[in-house]
Order: sequence, then C-alpha cells, then structure tokens
Amino acid sequence: MSGNTDSTVRLIAWVQGEVQGVGFRWWTRSRGLELGLVGQARNLSDGRVAVTAEGDRASCDRLLELLRGGDTPGRVTSVSEQWAEPSGAFSGFVEA
Repeated sequence: MSGNTDSTVRLIAWVQGEVQGVGFRWWTRSRGLELGLVGQARNLSDGRVAVTAEGDRASCDRLLELLRGGDTPGRVTSVSEQWAEPSGAFSGFVEA
C-alpha cells in the first residue's frame, strides 16, 4: 500500500434535471479544476450529465456537494454516485 495519506478515488456522478444546454458542463469543469481534480463532464443521450472526477477523496466529496447544491446552472433534480479506484486516464478536466 502507498504511503500517501490522501486516498485517491474516482467519483462517477450522474446528474439529472435541466442540466443540458445551460452551461452545466462548463461550470462543473471549472469547479473540478478549482478543486485540483481531473476528469470530464459529458452529456448523455437521456438528458443527464455524467461527471467523472479523480483526485483526493475530500475534493471529490466537495465536488459532489457542489453538484447537489442550489448554485449550479440549470436545475438539478437528483444526483446518483458511484465510487471506484482511479483509472489515471485523465490529465485535465474537460467538457466531453
């Protein structure tokens, strides 16, 4: 096991509501970068936005909190989440 005291995790969040065409992915990318995370925010064909973020657990928890908060563009009705081991596939935070 690594001697790193901050556990690195992967957060996958599916955000439902009025979240496409309102700047939600750009907003999410900005929050992810501010928190030092890497990943992506992408539109899904069913109207949701899928957010994948990798970094320390506290920063991912904070992003999840922000996604569920009332200050997002559009209107979020629900956020479901899944946690996993990081893949290391991302080098920045992008709108996909």
